[in-house]
Amino acid sequence: MKLTGGEIVTRALEDEGVRFAFGIPGTHNIELYDALAKSTKVRTVLITDEQSGGFMADAVWRSSGELACVNIVPGAGLTHALSGIAEAYMDGIPLLVLGCGIRRDSAQAYQLHDIDQLAIAAPITKGTYSVTAGAELYRTIREAARVARSGTPGPVMVEVPVDLYLSRHDVNTSEWGLPTALVPPRGDPALVRRAAAVLTAPGARPLLYVGLGAQGSELVRLAERLGAPVATTIQGKGVFPESHPLFVWNGFGDAAPPFARAAADRCNVTLAIGLRFSEVGTGSYSCVPRGDLIHVDINPAVFNRNYPAAIPITADTCEFVRSLLAELGPGSGPVDPEITAGRAAVRLTQRAHPSAGRVSPAALIDGIQSRLGPETIYTTDSGNGTFLAMELLVLEAPGRFLAPVDYSCMGYSVPAAIGAKLARPAAPVVALAGDGALLMTGLELLTAASQRLPIAFFILRDGELAQIAQFQDTAFNQKAASILPDYDVGSLAEAVGIEWLRLDRDRDLDSVLGGVVEILKAGRPVVIDTAIDYSEKTFFTRGVVKTNLARLPWRDRIRMVVRAVARRL
Repeated sequence: MKLTGGEIVTRALEDEGVRFAFGIPGTHNIELYDALAKSTKVRTVLITDEQSGGFMADAVWRSSGELACVNIVPGAGLTHALSGIAEAYMDGIPLLVLGCGIRRDSAQAYQLHDIDQLAIAAPITKGTYSVTAGAELYRTIREAARVARSGTPGPVMVEVPVDLYLSRHDVNTSEWGLPTALVPPRGDPALVRRAAAVLTAPGARPLLYVGLGAQGSELVRLAERLGAPVATTIQGKGVFPESHPLFVWNGFGDAAPPFARAAADRCNVTLAIGLRFSEVGTGSYSCVPRGDLIHVDINPAVFNRNYPAAIPITADTCEFVRSLLAELGPGSGPVDPEITAGRAAVRLTQRAHPSAGRVSPAALIDGIQSRLGPETIYTTDSGNGTFLAMELLVLEAPGRFLAPVDYSCMGYSVPAAIGAKLARPAAPVVALAGDGALLMTGLELLTAASQRLPIAFFILRDGELAQIAQFQDTAFNQKAASILPDYDVGSLAEAVGIEWLRLDRDRDLDSVLGGVVEILKAGRPVVIDTAIDYSEKTFFTRGVVKTNLARLPWRDRIRMVVRAVARRL
């Protein structure tokens, strides 16, 4: 059978279950777009900037577990997309980056967009592939998708020269079919037995620390069997139900409340599952394991990088937890009543000081959760919005808190909300977008309008790059280049055809949120210009400042403190 390169690639995407291809067509891939236009399974989504395409595809996976495609032209298409690809790479999110290449059937130099794309993409992808023959297209796309999903997931790039799209190729479609099932590593049974012995030894008081990699495993059964307090990473928020009596916090170091640190201090062995102790996730490495560390991850390269593991176990987390529960047998451990009491006290404190002239973060989050329900998916931006949402939202399941963490790229929230809504149309979706980050990818509001996606875009407007401004104010008693020029959120919304509402004070919450619900029910997106009150610093911000200051030599600590005090005086 003879098929064009575009038809072959389209079939490969369909067979991989890829439902969305985000991008902007160009001269090199119009043949591919022509083939995709005939597909009933792959939906092309026209975006305003390729960076956003990466964030959208990223959010498709985080919210639904489905692989999505970033469809880019050579040169500028790739370099624009790099931030979205790198975010996925650092956060362990699979993407299929489908790039075009220049003509390889011509010896002429200085072709349009001619750069070494694979060299650029190599440091921020799990693998790169250059297809040299039409007969290789289908197999290469399928292999790239398999690599993207396997082990620690991540982006993979395939470069298809434009001449392969322009010509037809002999292919044997009888060899095509469904994706090959991945066989996850189960973990060494001897190491699982050792872990069970350590966790149940006389006097053992385990701490369970879990990341996004632990989603889908029987964590509740495990925690209850051990009577172990449970902390999650930032990305792992929702992996363990946050109303459970054993849930502590999203972290347990200096960036967590005192009760969470105290709960961890009462433990003498740490079981860490599906995480790698990254800087942001641990609040600048302040989540130091208590006692012996049993570290479980699908990627053995993460062991002993930041903290030595007494028992490192390479395993799929679901398989490990299942095996460990079998070793532990029936029973249940005691529940520490101080966890529930401490968490409740923090919740009361967070809500004890409503804002007089702006919108209190706690009141905003409580109002949204009450109105839109437990299935709502939240997307955030790098900075204060992420940490406020992390500390204030109470989530019962994974896939509902989508945040840029380890790469921490501004501009994530708006496009990520679009990707999440496309992937899970029945779930309410809320973007908590910073007013600085909106300036980077805010034009994707046009994409939301054109795709008719009912998303609530809360623009957290304080006129500053809030997280950096708070760090500057705390460390230097001075803000430098972090005050934003004023702009009109409502005019931007109107320009792209989206309704907007103004939320200036706590007393307006009920009426404004009522309007939001009605607009969403009607199937339309809405922008809410929200005058957020960031005057109360998050536990995360205070903890990170404290941790990093404590690491400095005494001479530098004294210099920084004296400088801040002198400026205040």
